[in-house]
Amino acid sequence: MSGIRTNAAAVMLGVSPNTLRSWERRYGFPRPRRSPGGHRQYALGEIESLRATLAETHNVSSAIALARQRGEGPSSGSRLAAAFADFDEEKANGLLEESLALRSVERTIEEVLLEGVSTHAHQGASTPEYEFGWRYATGWLSALKRLAPPATRNTGVLVLDASSSLELDALYAQALELMLRRTGIRTLSLSTAIPPTRLVRALPALAPRAVVLAGRGISLDALGRLVYSVRSVVQHAAIFDFRGAVPDTGASTVLRLGATPLAARDVLLGQLEDHRGARPSARAQSLPAVNAR
Repeated sequence: MSGIRTNAAAVMLGVSPNTLRSWERRYGFPRPRRSPGGHRQYALGEIESLRATLAETHNVSSAIALARQRGEGPSSGSRLAAAFADFDEEKANGLLEESLALRSVERTIEEVLLEGVSTHAHQGASTPEYEFGWRYATGWLSALKRLAPPATRNTGVLVLDASSSLELDALYAQALELMLRRTGIRTLSLSTAIPPTRLVRALPALAPRAVVLAGRGISLDALGRLVYSVRSVVQHAAIFDFRGAVPDTGASTVLRLGATPLAARDVLLGQLEDHRGARPSARAQSLPAVNAR
């Protein structure tokens, strides 16, 4: 979330919207940012910090001074979104380092990094803030990927990504691949733009037990041909959908992993552990599928 509107912030603080705006003019705190539509949006961390100090001091000026001294609270997606809005890479670095001191890498990615970028994602239009955040995030994820330990499991996962550059789904696919690597799984991420006849050349090196379909930039028929090519080499590879890459057509062997990388990783690991070299579970068979022709 990018923040909260004036009315919601005022309710949290127990004051009127006019009072909140008067504090902004008089004290410069809490300081809102503007949405693309020009609406005030307050950082949730600032409002929560101010609510706590008001309860302690029962004095507006003292509460604001104390809230400023304490800062905005723990790093959050809204604070990172504000750094992206200011095009402040140094601040973004500091917020993620602060988060890593409190959270795991996985939770930092999901609760701070992806949320911060998602804040600036607008349907059908790109903005400088979003592109700055997206490029920052993909670089940050790539750096962590290089630092991931060597694979320790005899399991390969192929990620077929149909998303385009600057799409939010592309970041989520990168995040999932990184989380899988950090569990010791061998991964390979390839674009669905690769012709099926050439895709099969990469498969013997990985011998994937699972294929994750990500992104929504490919037709169901084309996706089916890719899956058919994979299974011509690795017959028992289980097929998984991440974030709605496969349209829900009614009959399939695709297991849906959901919309968040951490939960998707856990489901995928559970499936790989439960079905070593076996066909997908009954639950997977009942879900919408890719039918190769």
